[in-house]
Amino acid sequence: MEQQFEVENIKCGGCMNSIKTALLKIEGVTGVEINKEIDIVSVTGEVNREVVVDKLNELGYPEKGNNTLIRKAKSYVNCAIGRMSETES
Repeated sequence: MEQQFEVENIKCGGCMNSIKTALLKIEGVTGVEINKEIDIVSVTGEVNREVVVDKLNELGYPEKGNNTLIRKAKSYVNCAIGRMSETES
């Protein structure tokens, strides 16, 4: 099953790397695709929607209309982590 989430704060490949890495660790998630141009995260697998939304919020990438200053700050931190992970690969 595929679910799509329209999220905020995706700025670059580092953000995308952090999102994908974290979501793939969720039990039941078998795939993650991210379209940065339209801010859509697509998740495949058998997983509860709430679990994915909670993880995205925790990372700083909430669904559209649910952004806060704290979530935006978290997204910058996770963006930097994602960028560092890209260069280590």
